[in-house]
Amino acid sequence: MAKTLKNTLTAAQHKGLVEVLHMRFEKNMNRHKGLTWELVEARLESGKSKLWSLNEMENSGGEPDVVGYDRKTGECTFFDCSPESPTGRRSLCYDPESLESRKEFKPKHSVIGMAAEMGIELLSEADYRALQQLGKFDTKTSSWILTPPPIRKLGGAIFADYRYGQVFVYHNGAESYYAARGFRGSLRV
Repeated sequence: MAKTLKNTLTAAQHKGLVEVLHMRFEKNMNRHKGLTWELVEARLESGKSKLWSLNEMENSGGEPDVVGYDRKTGECTFFDCSPESPTGRRSLCYDPESLESRKEFKPKHSVIGMAAEMGIELLSEADYRALQQLGKFDTKTSSWILTPPPIRKLGGAIFADYRYGQVFVYHNGAESYYAARGFRGSLRV
């Protein structure tokens, strides 16, 4: 059996991930108007170090897809585009500090901690609103989003969802967690 390094993919995993991303790209052309798969595939091949993170997004239910392209840097931006908050990233409090502050019934992890381990960024409010322009996401669930430091300093964190044809942004204590709330990530490749 071939030995693999941590945070790298085997040849079979690499091939499988690229195939899944290609199918998703073709199925959802409204998310990346003006981009070609050839351009995205070239970025994936030149940014192989990011494939592990994309695979983590995929394996945790995020269904990553290309949502942007930076003409200056040539980078493609991937967001989690699963219809609902990724199933493998739910029931998490906001950050390591909030996880540590819980005296009992601690969740398995925190959003900020898990995102860092995956090598991805948490969506900002602007990112989340941009995502909602590409479809209807989180109509039954909600997703933690990047919380401004003044809110976090006071013990809060923010999350968002899509209801009644609108994006709603709410607040909760950062130490709270719910089975229907996860987080969405972003990765530039």
